[in-house]
Amino acid sequence: MKKTIIALSFLGSIIIYAQEKTNNQETKEKQIEGVVITKTKKAVEQKADRTIFDFSEQPQLNNGNVLEGIKKLPGLVSTDIAGMMYQGKVLDVYLNGRPLNITSNELNSFLEGMPANSVDRIEVITQPGAEFPATSGGAIMNIITNKNANKYLTATYSGNYSFTNYDKFRSRTSNSMNLNARNKYFGWQLNFGQNYRESMMDTNQNNLLLSNTDRLGRGYFAKSGLTFDLGQDRLLLNYDIYHNNNDNYTLSNGFADLPYKNIKDSIREGNFEAFDAAHTFNTRQEAVVTYQKRFTDKAQKLDFQFGYTKSTSRFDQDNIFRDVIYRNPDEDVDPISNGNVLSNTSDMKIANFKVDYSQPLKILDGGKVSLGGLYENQNFDTESKGLTNLEYKRQTTATYLEFQAKLKKFDFILGTRAENYDISGVTRVIDSTNAIVQKDLIPFNKFKLFPNASVQYNLMNQVYIAANYNKKISLPSISALNPNNTTFQGPNTQVTGNPNLQPTIFDNYEIKISAFDYAFIGYSVSSAKNQVAQIIRKSGKNLYNEQVNISSMRIHNFNLGLPVPFMIFSKPLSEIMKFNFNPDKINFMYLYAGYQKHDIDNLNNKGFWIFNAMAQVILPKEIKLTANYSYLTPKAGYFYFTAEKPFNNNVDITLTKKFMDNRLTVSVFANDIFNGQVMQIRSNPPGGGESVMLRNKYDSRNFGLSINYKIPTKNKLAKEDPNILNSTKKEESGGVMQQAQ
Repeated sequence: MKKTIIALSFLGSIIIYAQEKTNNQETKEKQIEGVVITKTKKAVEQKADRTIFDFSEQPQLNNGNVLEGIKKLPGLVSTDIAGMMYQGKVLDVYLNGRPLNITSNELNSFLEGMPANSVDRIEVITQPGAEFPATSGGAIMNIITNKNANKYLTATYSGNYSFTNYDKFRSRTSNSMNLNARNKYFGWQLNFGQNYRESMMDTNQNNLLLSNTDRLGRGYFAKSGLTFDLGQDRLLLNYDIYHNNNDNYTLSNGFADLPYKNIKDSIREGNFEAFDAAHTFNTRQEAVVTYQKRFTDKAQKLDFQFGYTKSTSRFDQDNIFRDVIYRNPDEDVDPISNGNVLSNTSDMKIANFKVDYSQPLKILDGGKVSLGGLYENQNFDTESKGLTNLEYKRQTTATYLEFQAKLKKFDFILGTRAENYDISGVTRVIDSTNAIVQKDLIPFNKFKLFPNASVQYNLMNQVYIAANYNKKISLPSISALNPNNTTFQGPNTQVTGNPNLQPTIFDNYEIKISAFDYAFIGYSVSSAKNQVAQIIRKSGKNLYNEQVNISSMRIHNFNLGLPVPFMIFSKPLSEIMKFNFNPDKINFMYLYAGYQKHDIDNLNNKGFWIFNAMAQVILPKEIKLTANYSYLTPKAGYFYFTAEKPFNNNVDITLTKKFMDNRLTVSVFANDIFNGQVMQIRSNPPGGGESVMLRNKYDSRNFGLSINYKIPTKNKLAKEDPNILNSTKKEESGGVMQQAQ
């Protein structure tokens, strides 16, 4: 037993226990209604098909907003221009098992509006099986916000304050409360909170546009759940709402090709100064009803789920003043006028119904069969200045069948998913004669099979080697399809979506060796057809930001992770073997390195390395010091861009102390203490167009204080009830099955 523990200390010592002290006196034990089980929570956990990052017990991840925490995950690359990737796989982002259907700037805004302390864990599912929709693409990042419900009322408060001080002092706050309880009729849970964020961004777009943006972000959310036990069966009801209200005030100047007010189709070169105010309002609502049928054999399950999502957004940009100086000041004409620049709205509705069934099978040394079906209908409409310029409709019907089996030291998975897509719609534009021109979207009506297979060999206890393959599809995200601009647009910049984007087909291959849930080494390659990518091109003195399909590309990725306890440098092995330690009380370092290369035809992209190191040091008075360092090598290709400076180059430090029998946790932190975080890229537009330099610098260096307080309840050792706010795996006991849709 000790050998196993010691091996874990070498290869898995970044465990954080969520422990509560139990009282061993017999008189008090008799007052407890159930057996108290202390559950071990691991900071990073490697499984055959996913990597799990615990947020709830890691102050260095949960002391800001969700986006800031995500950017600290080892192996994850997040950029403003190309979304998120994990270990070479393009991520489809889910919230509690349901796709967000947004990317890039809209996704960043949404995640910035969520306090990180509202997240329980993040699962990056690198090998989605047949039970997951084929539309999961390369991989899924599932953000799970559920907490545990207990008998009697329990409450937890989380708060955060931080500040930056660049051109001026700015503050950021977040607060959230989690309430849950159960009575003899039902269980309930309510989780709500807010996030207020002041921030700054400096931008340089090829020296044609220099801008400074003062940003105000306001985010609010509420999540509710009810569960009713009906004999062995269970009925679960969920309703969630998220709202963001953001303001951006941008002062810019530059050089552009600008139109005259009084001469039709006349363009002149000129310098400009402008001040623009942009306002964004996003509201996302979700309602889910789940009925879980249970049988005498607990491994046999049947679940029915109906979900409805409605997401609305509005983006307004007003030009408050604009001063234009033309190259020939003697020309007797007026410059362009002031006034409203943009007014865009969108409305998305998704309804779906799904069935999942599983039962054990007596094959080989044991197995399981899973099958199910899905029907989904999506409508997405956009409007600009009173004109509905996109009506997008998608209907998906799917079914899947998957077998799992064991044979001695081998585990096998073989499955397939059949999906039928019917995508259609229309676009409308106003031509030069002010007439409305309507065109049909390129239809996508296809029935496809998406197989998956994996085999895992158990080399020894908790040491595995696995090989995986799956075929997936990724539908263009809503923000990529939206023809309307939803971000700042300067006098010489245009940002648009592309409603004619086609879905991406992926063939994903991976081989990986993992040990003790922590250490791993792996290689994967994703072959993609019609990969959606962003391009930025230059025409004259104007810049155009667009979405296109890459006909074919491959993404190669090599990665490894290794935890190293510091005791190996100070104690002989014989002494370590006798050491009985609490993993929450030891000093260690977790090292990650990954190499990634984007192989695109007719483009000579160089690969890049990703490095991440996280260290935990226990100081006197049980103060825990956590330090994070991440770095991504520059001069490398990322889709149609080359990083001139590292995407990641920052050091974060957090000091944490627990008080009041661990009910109160207090952390002080400093993020990007050397102010090294900056994004500077150069575009490589297809077709050999002129490259464009883009540079964004946020006020990423910030300092702050975070607290988490478990409010005393009637019986803090009460029996733990199953989750009622959105879980993700059918095997998890009794959760609202918000599995991937």
